Amino acid sequence: MPHDPLILRSQDLLLDCRAPIPGGAHIMGILNVTPDSFSDGGLFLEPARACERAAEMVKEGARIVDVGGASSRPKGNAYGEGASLISAREEMDRILPVIEGISDALPETWISVDTFRSDVAAAALEAGAHMINDITALRFDPRIAQVAAAADAPIALMHSVGLPGEMPHIVDSTDVVSRVTKELQEACTNARSAGCHQIIVDPGFGFGKTHLGNLALIENTNSLATLGLPVLIGVSRKTTIGWASGSEGDVLPPLERLSGSLAVTAVGVMKGASLVRTHDVAETRKFLSALHVTSTSGTG
Repeated sequence: MPHDPLILRSQDLLLDCRAPIPGGAHIMGILNVTPDSFSDGGLFLEPARACERAAEMVKEGARIVDVGGASSRPKGNAYGEGASLISAREEMDRILPVIEGISDALPETWISVDTFRSDVAAAALEAGAHMINDITALRFDPRIAQVAAAADAPIALMHSVGLPGEMPHIVDSTDVVSRVTKELQEACTNARSAGCHQIIVDPGFGFGKTHLGNLALIENTNSLATLGLPVLIGVSRKTTIGWASGSEGDVLPPLERLSGSLAVTAVGVMKGASLVRTHDVAETRKFLSALHVTSTSGTG
């Protein structure tokens, strides 16, 4: 029987991304083990605290915990110079104890490693991670696809512009939806050529797009869904949310962007996203549950 690309498997775990998903969508909780991430940098540097936060997110409704040790903050007016590129060794030193701790304490929880390096990804999978989340869609280190294939682990391919350490915040594009869909299709082809059979696509909200371009991508999530693969969206607390939620030109700060994040998430999920990456797990879970009940209640 051919493998259904909407059903993800890794080790002994299974994640069914076929609609309708109970609760509306699967939640990926963000766990940044970094000092410089734009919203929560420095909060979870200690492995014990990071593992506590992972347990909190699972209790709140996260199916996946996405562990990242290198900030991907792009450069531009919103974030200044952006994040500096750290070494693979420093990245591993940050994330491996956390992944091992989560794997031991929460064996039924999917662990994602947020990295663009093949050696870091391989070490993370060995430490207990179940999937890879590559924000460069194989552009930084194409060998990461071979790592995923060798482990038969799902890999999320996110559209972005530039490379870590020099990622621009905004790049002009005349037709952002067509461009992103085309470039993700090409990335999927490259991943399959390397032997990957479990692929997730992410339009890369906030990475090299204008505010209107970001919102257009969410409105057109269904164009990515036609690829027949799980679609992951990550809009949580990003600058476009602060811009769309503000008034009279004001951009709301990250901690005031929850309502806007939920509103944009709703559009993406209703258009076909099956995975939602967020800082605010409990609030997102409640919101998606209400959205799901409303959308499936019929007219009676």
